[in-house]
Amino acid sequence: MWPRRRRPLWWWPPVPISAAIAALLSAHGQAYQALSAQAAAFHAQFIEALRAGADAYAAAEAANVEQVLLGVINGPTEALLGRPLIGDGVNGADGTGQAGGAGGILVGNGGNGGSGGVGQDGGAGGAAGLFGHGGSGGAGGDNGAGNAGAGGAGGAGGLVWGNGGAGGVGGNAAFPGPGSGGNGGAGGSAGLIGNGGTGANGGFSSGSFGAQSGAGGAGGDGGWLYGNGGNGGNDRSGSALGGDGGDAYLFGDGGNGGGGGVGGVAGRAGLLIGDGGNGGSSQPGANGGLLWGNGGDGGGSLSSFRTPGVGGNAGLFGNGGAGGDGLPQAGADGGAGGLIFGNGGAGGNGGSSADGGAGGTAGLLGSGGAGGTGGNASPIAVAGNGGAGGNGGALFGNGGAGGAGGAGLVTNPNGGTGGDGGMGGLIGNGGRGGNAGISTGLGSGIGGNGGNARLIGNGGDGGSGTGGGPGGVGGTGGQLLGAKGTNGAP
Repeated sequence: MWPRRRRPLWWWPPVPISAAIAALLSAHGQAYQALSAQAAAFHAQFIEALRAGADAYAAAEAANVEQVLLGVINGPTEALLGRPLIGDGVNGADGTGQAGGAGGILVGNGGNGGSGGVGQDGGAGGAAGLFGHGGSGGAGGDNGAGNAGAGGAGGAGGLVWGNGGAGGVGGNAAFPGPGSGGNGGAGGSAGLIGNGGTGANGGFSSGSFGAQSGAGGAGGDGGWLYGNGGNGGNDRSGSALGGDGGDAYLFGDGGNGGGGGVGGVAGRAGLLIGDGGNGGSSQPGANGGLLWGNGGDGGGSLSSFRTPGVGGNAGLFGNGGAGGDGLPQAGADGGAGGLIFGNGGAGGNGGSSADGGAGGTAGLLGSGGAGGTGGNASPIAVAGNGGAGGNGGALFGNGGAGGAGGAGLVTNPNGGTGGDGGMGGLIGNGGRGGNAGISTGLGSGIGGNGGNARLIGNGGDGGSGTGGGPGGVGGTGGQLLGAKGTNGAP
């Protein structure tokens, strides 16, 4: 056997030339792809920058064209009528009491009135044209040496569409000056469609020599077709007048009367649909719309010289408003529920030693309102009795619960008598009698009687007595079906 030949040291397997060329081309291709991606990203950024610049340039040119066109359109109308055709009115300068400019005749909001200087009235808000909102009135200027300025009135809303502007706040008068606070500005009224502006609060006075705070501004009226009346402004001291709520006309809610020593009158609801406004202090709530709407709540009494307001009545559908609370007087009665459907309003609570108000009655379908609570006894007068619950609907509904009597005092130990529950409808339960007020010492209190059912329903339970006083008698059950109410515990 022949010996195996050994390979020389210089020998090595040859590398194919095609593989080397392929590797070189692959490396160049990858480098080109990376460079191409960077170039594409730079191109995209460059195009985006050009596009942004073009958009900004186009927007600037469009704005310039718009201003030129508005100038061409508004120039003749401003020359002839003193106001533009399209555009917002100019705001009045603050500290000058300058009125806001009127908005465009066609489209535009009224400018806001400028605030007043020292003791100066605020400027009125500008009126809108056909479409737009009225400007807000400027605030009245404060004064430390005399009367403060009144707030400016809000501008009228557009004749076709737009809200009235809010009134400006009355300025404050400071001690030691003899001045009074400024009255709040009235809210602007709307045209055909829109809400009335809110009346502003009157300014406060800390001055001497019988100075008083300013009255609240009246709310603006809502639109003739649709819109709510604005709320009246408040008298911030409780000694002046609150602003009247704005009226609605066809569809819309009446504005609430502002609070004050004498509150503002509640705004009327829309003739067909809308809720009546709530009365300010001692003012009755407004009635709801004829077709649909709740009655407004009556305002409570803030002094012994004025009685609380009764709740407003609903229309065909809606709930009656609650009666206002008395301060030293009896609570006011709740309003009646809708003639077809709706609950009666709750009676107001009685003031010191005064009776609670009666709950409102329902119409055809609905429950009677609850009676108000009687006031507690005073050192010189006995406790007040609870108000009677309102009757349920003539066809269906429960009677309202009677109010609880007021608590007795050492000098007048008897608790007030609970109010009687209201009668149920043809189908419905009688209301529960109110509990007697808490008695002291040897005193006692009598519970209210439960309301009677009529045809189908249970009688209401009698209210509990106190201090050994008798409980109320349970109401009778329905003539066709129903149980008698339980007598109240002594």
